[in-house]
Amino acid sequence: MKPRLVAWGERFFYAPSSYQRLLAYALWPLGALYCFIMHRRYQNSVPRHQGIPVVSVGNLTVGGSGKTPLTVALAQRQANPAVVLRGYGRQSSGLQVVSDGSSVLCDVACSGDEAMLYALELPHAVVIVSEDREAGIAKAKAMGCGCVFLDDGYGKHFIAKYDIVIDVVAVNGFCLPAGPFRERLWPGKEVRLVREGVDFTRRVTIRDAAPKMALVTAIARPERLDPFLPEVVAKSTFPDHHFFARDELVSILEQSGADALLVTYKDYVKIRHFDLPLALMELHLELDDALAADVEHYIRTYDENKD
Repeated sequence: MKPRLVAWGERFFYAPSSYQRLLAYALWPLGALYCFIMHRRYQNSVPRHQGIPVVSVGNLTVGGSGKTPLTVALAQRQANPAVVLRGYGRQSSGLQVVSDGSSVLCDVACSGDEAMLYALELPHAVVIVSEDREAGIAKAKAMGCGCVFLDDGYGKHFIAKYDIVIDVVAVNGFCLPAGPFRERLWPGKEVRLVREGVDFTRRVTIRDAAPKMALVTAIARPERLDPFLPEVVAKSTFPDHHFFARDELVSILEQSGADALLVTYKDYVKIRHFDLPLALMELHLELDDALAADVEHYIRTYDENKD
């Protein structure tokens, strides 16, 4: 039931049917009220400098937009970075140091899938999960990091930061619950709006490809994978951040007749210990030189400009 509900919600937000469009218009007053509240929240926020350069990578809508690979691509260029995120789907609470920049300190149940992805893809970075993002930034500073990348931080208006916002095209342009928008690009708020194909380009390779592969994934808006998929014998999608059971994956292998499961890195970090045949979709971003240079300039000149 839950996967079908999630799929219905993603269609409602990003590819609505005629009926769903009518429903969106019916919910528009609630969406307008939500947006008004979010705007007042923004107006009442006073950005506070954290004593360390903070670069936020976010978007305005619910669902996936490529924040994680963009954050990885930017953080890879820094010598001593930290990544701070909430840690959606984790089975822990409070502040947890997932990686200290030299070793991983907890398992994926404690960290959540995205934080573990950062820890494995950025072995030189400190990775911290915390509902209180300021506490996470303070911890990174105390650990000697030179900069912080804040995953999904646009709405943290009380934190002074360099805001990168990924532009996501949505046919339904309303605010929650009528549409996918959590916030707008508020007047007076400086952001770097980036677009795929302009400011970054995806490159996907398949590691350990098999003759017959079944796609298994638990990411938001899994249709985003379609342009990069090789031929597969089956597709099984689950709600974002879903923790897989080994039996359900074995069942998919048996029913599809696949030689291997094709997974994203976000899925891989949760199932790599199951000793199952896996093929990995490895995603790398090529950054526009101007975007990379602007982020580097912000970090390098932070102390000069924070006042």
